[in-house]
Amino acid sequence: MKYKADISLLFVAFVWGATFVVVQNAIAFLPPLLFNGVRFAIASILLWIWVFIFERKPLDKQLIRAGFILGIWLCLGYAFQTIGLLYTTSSKAGFITGLNVVLVPFFSFMILKQKPSLNAVIGSVLAACGLYFLTVSGDMSMNKGDLFVFLCAIAFALHIVSTSIYATKFSAVLLTTVQVQTVSIICFICSYLFEDWSVVPLSIFLTFDVWGALLITALFATTIAFFIQTHFQQYTSPTRVALIFALEPVFAALTAYIWNDERLQQAALFGAALILLGMIFSELPQHIWQRKKSARLS
Repeated sequence: MKYKADISLLFVAFVWGATFVVVQNAIAFLPPLLFNGVRFAIASILLWIWVFIFERKPLDKQLIRAGFILGIWLCLGYAFQTIGLLYTTSSKAGFITGLNVVLVPFFSFMILKQKPSLNAVIGSVLAACGLYFLTVSGDMSMNKGDLFVFLCAIAFALHIVSTSIYATKFSAVLLTTVQVQTVSIICFICSYLFEDWSVVPLSIFLTFDVWGALLITALFATTIAFFIQTHFQQYTSPTRVALIFALEPVFAALTAYIWNDERLQQAALFGAALILLGMIFSELPQHIWQRKKSARLS
């Protein structure tokens, strides 16, 4: 079961990485907040059907409140990410989003008072250096899209930390369903307020770039991905899960190269490699270095 879990979680990382290109192609036709609203509405419908058939557990105020809080962070993450994809490439967005892996220890310290390990500190420094090489151009300024995606990484990191507070208290499926529904509602409201729906003809939903992206992201990247993570994470360690998910930006860069012919320059490739190294380094078990130190002293 352990290897089955690894393969399933690797599939999740691949789906999340590959959807950067899918979303970027779709928002060329559909406003980003409206796209997310429809995407998460479809996912929430599928999840509510699952809850009605298999869960049949009552909702209480505490669960709704927890799901709403998680939904806010999740909404901010996807909103910043989708808007950022209007101005930056899929491959760069994938690696910048992956910075949430090294941001989590610092937010855990600030919110949960959990002291970050030496690995997390070193990994964060490596990732920060990588972010510089990946996103800073010759005029020493960040691309606007890179900044939006970096804010997305912060929101996702806060979502992960908040999830650790509520995940053990409530049903994972119900908690996921409430937060996905929250994302859909907030995105629809913000899209109505800040985006012009009149420029979006209904016929645009009949194009493959739009309806294909909506179905792929709603079904695979949201409903199935969250279910797989919730189900299979019990068979492996959080560290192993983080290492597997660290491959998400690699898949993002690979699919961006295959489908959009996006090519990172040498400095950007070096930065991407540093971010990936930082993400992996930050999740290495601390006892590895303790063992090596003990071996040298013996």
